[in-house]
Amino acid sequence: MKKLLLLVTLALLAGGTLFAQIRSGGTAWVASKSVDLKSSTWFFATKRGTLSMGAQVTVLQVSGNNAEVRSTANSSLSGWTSVSNLSTRQIVASGTTSVSEIALAGKGFTQEVEDAYKSDGSLNFDGVDRTEAITISQDDLFRFVTDGHLNTGE
Repeated sequence: MKKLLLLVTLALLAGGTLFAQIRSGGTAWVASKSVDLKSSTWFFATKRGTLSMGAQVTVLQVSGNNAEVRSTANSSLSGWTSVSNLSTRQIVASGTTSVSEIALAGKGFTQEVEDAYKSDGSLNFDGVDRTEAITISQDDLFRFVTDGHLNTGE
């Protein structure tokens, strides 16, 4: 989808600024459609629970590009996630605004930026749309990584 490619580009440009804003002891909001909270920063760590977009969290600690957070609504739910899944700005849905539009707006993507990309007219996002439609389970991904003797990031 067009917006994903634009979001990735924007995140790469503004990544340092976005990550630096998430601080221990601060408040943040989930800026992704859903976020799995894990037992550690390892990609294949055990899942402790899931939070939805807009959920408020307290940042317990930050380690590199990961943050340990605790749900404000359910204090027994805590775990690690990438800081790219969080925003220091509150995310509130309204009207017909889609989840992806809210996430993009929370990360600085505006209607003006979208219009500028649309004006080009020569961009083809069919491959991006096909790629976004692919889903792979954590178990299948882990099996692929271990069978291929790839580094699991431990």
